[in-house]
Amino acid sequence: MKPSRTFRSGLSAFVSTLAQELAEKGIRVNAVAPGPIWTPLIPATMPTEKAQSHGESTPLGRAGQPAEVAPAYVFFASQDASYITAEMLAVSGGQPVT
Repeated sequence: MKPSRTFRSGLSAFVSTLAQELAEKGIRVNAVAPGPIWTPLIPATMPTEKAQSHGESTPLGRAGQPAEVAPAYVFFASQDASYITAEMLAVSGGQPVT
């Protein structure tokens, strides 16, 4: 199920507000917004025909793999992102995250 636009907007506002509040303490707040990702839960929780087309609506035409999302989390946790806060990174196969 795709999160609603209201949820994504709320999450973005939450990340931004929390980042502003915690910046003076040296705490960075960022989020990863994954698009359709193929996990074992997909076939277990969707009808077969829906699971087979999971992710096809993205510009890349397929669902992502967990290994394709993981580097985004590692990046935000790394020293390479030490000057990044209040960001939401879309790992979505080109599908807009608003």
